[in-house]
Parts: sequence; C-alpha cells; structure tokens
Amino acid sequence: MAGKADATPSSMDTVKLAVSAGIVGASLLAFYIFADLALLYRVLVIVAAIVLAAVIALMTEQGRQFAGFMQDARTEVRKMVWPTRIETLQTTAVVLIVVVILALFLWLVDRGLSSLIQLVIR
Repeated sequence: MAGKADATPSSMDTVKLAVSAGIVGASLLAFYIFADLALLYRVLVIVAAIVLAAVIALMTEQGRQFAGFMQDARTEVRKMVWPTRIETLQTTAVVLIVVVILALFLWLVDRGLSSLIQLVIR
C-alpha cells in the first residue's frame, strides 16, 4: 500500500460512523432499559442494530477499504495448502515427544544442579 495515498475521511463518513456507533450504543442501552422484555427479543434488537450499523459503516471509505481487505484476506486463505489429517497427527505426535524429552532433560539438569548445590552448601 506504499503507492496508495491514504484518503482522509470526509465529514459525511465521520457522521456515518458516528451514527453507526450511536445505533449500537442505543441498542445496548435499550437492552438494559427494557430488562422486563424477553431476553430473546432484546438480543435480536442488538443483533439487528449491529447489522444495521455494519451496513452504514460499510458505506464509508474506511468501510469499503475494510471490506476490500477482508476480501483479499479470504482470497489468500483459499490459496493456502492445509495439511492433511495424517500430517497434522504426525506433527502433533512429534511435538509431544520432543516436549516430553525436553521435560525429562530439564528435570535431570534440575536434579543434578540441586544435588550439586546441596553438596556445596554442606
């Protein structure tokens, strides 16, 4: 992104982001104010408010940049070569074996140093 100049947010984008944040804040406030309503309805209001706020936020320049970034990230994840189940199990087994061997080695070193210090102290 070195070649791209960072776009300064317009005042309308700032208003849209403020409205988006206000919608989420108002829904959270309503969640606690209307505590006598069923939890399901209150949660649905919050979810709807978050979706509405996301739609409004995506209409800003920052929102469009974020959506493009997420699309690029998704494309890169699809290019990845994931290990097979057998490769994963083999790698996990090797890691566990190395951890056990290292733990035993450190335990032996600790016991040896402890015995050496006991000899020096006496």
